[in-house]
Amino acid sequence: MSEAALALSTSELVAERYRPLRPLGSGGSGSVWLARDERTGLEVALKIVPREGKAASRAEREALAAARLRHERCLRAYALERDSRNVYIAYEYVPGQTMRQALRAGDLNDADSVEAAAQVLEALAHAHGRGVVHRDVKPSNVLIAEGEEVSIRLLDFGLAQLADEEQLTATGDVPGTLAYVPPERLHGEPGEPAADVWAVGVMLWEALSGWHPFWNGSLLETAQRIESGAAPLASVRPDLPKTLCALVDRMLSSNPAARPPAALLAGDLRDALAERVRRRGTSGPGVRLGTSPLRFAAPAAAGIFAGWTAGSIAFFPGLAAPLLGLIAFALTLVRPRLGLAFALAVPVLPLGNISSGLALFYAAIACAWLALSWRAPRDGLFLALGPLLAPVLALGLLPLASQGVRSLPRRALQVAAAVLLAAIVAGLRHAPLPLTGGAAPTSLGIAGSQDPLAVAHVLWHTLVSHPALLLEAVVLAAAAAAMPFVAKRGLWWIAGLGAALIAGALLPAPSVAAVPLILGAWATCIVLALRPRL
Repeated sequence: MSEAALALSTSELVAERYRPLRPLGSGGSGSVWLARDERTGLEVALKIVPREGKAASRAEREALAAARLRHERCLRAYALERDSRNVYIAYEYVPGQTMRQALRAGDLNDADSVEAAAQVLEALAHAHGRGVVHRDVKPSNVLIAEGEEVSIRLLDFGLAQLADEEQLTATGDVPGTLAYVPPERLHGEPGEPAADVWAVGVMLWEALSGWHPFWNGSLLETAQRIESGAAPLASVRPDLPKTLCALVDRMLSSNPAARPPAALLAGDLRDALAERVRRRGTSGPGVRLGTSPLRFAAPAAAGIFAGWTAGSIAFFPGLAAPLLGLIAFALTLVRPRLGLAFALAVPVLPLGNISSGLALFYAAIACAWLALSWRAPRDGLFLALGPLLAPVLALGLLPLASQGVRSLPRRALQVAAAVLLAAIVAGLRHAPLPLTGGAAPTSLGIAGSQDPLAVAHVLWHTLVSHPALLLEAVVLAAAAAAMPFVAKRGLWWIAGLGAALIAGALLPAPSVAAVPLILGAWATCIVLALRPRL
């Protein structure tokens, strides 16, 4: 990237008309600044691309493609300028965040994801009708505008294939980001509209499942997975409408001719979502997470986790606990990943006051937990619900409460962790262990220990000495993972889940408190049975 693209003076005009105001972002090909067009008075997003290399020709192609498009879902290009150092494209300025940022922050629910995909398809249908194939559709090239309603802009036509222009890349080259490139492009076939449909299918599969269907960090293995095809969406989200899952599967067909055109898919996706809405008897696709009361669930969990650990383990002064809880709440509300990291970090110093080995062991566990929750930080502290439900004998409701956690493995892990965290809290309070009612160990003998491995050994030995508690954690975790599959198969399957939950929890461990688990299983079955009517 050129130095001019990085260091602009707000007192000097760019291309004799644009006054830079502040940087909006940068990438490998250039930077984007918020600028004011002194000729029109409009604020614009000014893309600055250095002229050396292929970046400049791609920028000019991007401007040419954008000039052909006049659609509310395509970011509008106002002007193209050049000087001896850079190429400048002035776009309309739309405040918001990319779909990639929204996915990482957990700001999109199912309805939002489907609506965003439908709007991307509308933009692509407009482009395809004018001989423009995008060829680089991905979440970072989709801008979600600020506001209560989902409203997207499709960005970056720098790799677009124009019907009446020579190809920008040589035959056999694969433009675009590999994770969103269809199998036919891997074979060197030219980009066609069906390739864009594939990319939207990958985006939607990723948004609805919580992880990417192909990407695993290795380019070679990613390409091999693309060749093998994505797993059916229903296999990871059986709770979604069958019609919606079938549409996404068709978008990801290995045969380009089998993928529906973008113009038809937008309406079909909305109709499939409306199928769920009609079943539930609601009047719309749901409330966006950004404006829903559910937005405060994750911040509340972070605040409770940070505040309680700071106040329950001696280290911080009296007023620090509520202050740390408020900080964790505020950070998670604005930056979920940062808030999760902060909340997980709070117990390190108090635990170090007991044992440096314990603090090091916890820090390792917290880092691993943060890594596991990195792509869904709002779900990261669901486990804090365990200590809240345990005192009212309601841990049996954990599988039902966990259904907002999208990934099935993550959902099961969170439920199991919630049970174990409830047991840890009971031990700190010198209260009976949850579910089993057994006495918590009064002393573990780890105070003053400097060896994290020795601490880990003691904690593991303590855990396996309570097999009934481990069993309950496994049973509840399995029920949480099975619920989406069972819910779609009718009342008998739901009743079977309830029976299996009760039997799995009580038969191997007769000492477990039966009544709370039975009531929890009944409540879960009732909610699952009534959900289609709600």
